[in-house]
Amino acid sequence: MNSIKAVGFDQHLSIDNPDSFQDININVPEAHGHDLLVRVDGVSVNPVDTFVRKSGRKNRLNKPKVIGWDAVGIVTSIGDEVTLFNKGDRVWYAGDFTRSGSNAQLQLVDERIVGLSPKNLTDDQAAAIPLVGLTAYESLFEKLGINWTGNENKTILIINGAGGVGSVAIQLAKLAGLTVIATASRDKSILWAKKMGADQVVNHHQDLVAQVRHLNKKYVDYILNLNNLDAHWNEIAELIKPDGQIVATTENHRLIDLQKLTKKRATFAWEWMYSKSYFQTSTITSQNKILNHIAELYNNNSLLPINTINYQIINATNMRKAHADVETGAMIGKIVLIGWEK
Repeated sequence: MNSIKAVGFDQHLSIDNPDSFQDININVPEAHGHDLLVRVDGVSVNPVDTFVRKSGRKNRLNKPKVIGWDAVGIVTSIGDEVTLFNKGDRVWYAGDFTRSGSNAQLQLVDERIVGLSPKNLTDDQAAAIPLVGLTAYESLFEKLGINWTGNENKTILIINGAGGVGSVAIQLAKLAGLTVIATASRDKSILWAKKMGADQVVNHHQDLVAQVRHLNKKYVDYILNLNNLDAHWNEIAELIKPDGQIVATTENHRLIDLQKLTKKRATFAWEWMYSKSYFQTSTITSQNKILNHIAELYNNNSLLPINTINYQIINATNMRKAHADVETGAMIGKIVLIGWEK
């Protein structure tokens, strides 16, 4: 096999353009060093996929670009420095922002950002988790500094609780013993956030301060912002407890007034799941450990699956459908695509 199927694009186009994705063939990659060559059986689509696809110069690319940052599959070969996996292992991962993506039959990925996938999840269930699982886990336990125990009297506000990251973050925060206030605005998303374990749900299109205070919470210990930081910054600064911690995953378009946190000595941090692989940090292998821990939680039935839309067959037509779904901004859970045409 000299070439494999993939879904790519050679122009940054609107998703309603039939050329926004194309079925293509690419060369079979070869594993070296820490690389695993993985047969991709399932992928999912995240907001970052849509941003990368539609954002860029309008000139035609020199060669098609393959994106995708979630996969579950089987290791088919390994590089000469691999120590964590063997051929035949079923793995899951979110990949590396600087390398070719998961929307291909075979993909190279650094073993240090890969985990063994849960035995009790199907491909469609597993494909939905890696990126949002890593983002939620790193946000809670690395950036916010939450411990796994001793949180019975602590509260976290999760803004956008029904999206992919929020769906996992609610569950992890509950496992750590926190009281969770999540935001959602539609009947379906409110029900979903409650299904994930949220103790209370408030509407992020209405005054968050008034709603949280109505729940007899003057302040919250932690805030995880997953949507529209510009719109919520003043509310975040008002609701955070003195010495509290705030983490955001979405970029701002206006300057953030950090002076609003001065008197409270509150801490603000960014979470970008790709940072460890992008900069090859000394902590890169932590993503292997995190994915293995999340898999253990699934194997123990401590976490719920979050895939809500499943498209059978990974191809350009279904990828356009999936990107269109994500671009509505109304997604609950995650969209996955499974399998390749024979």
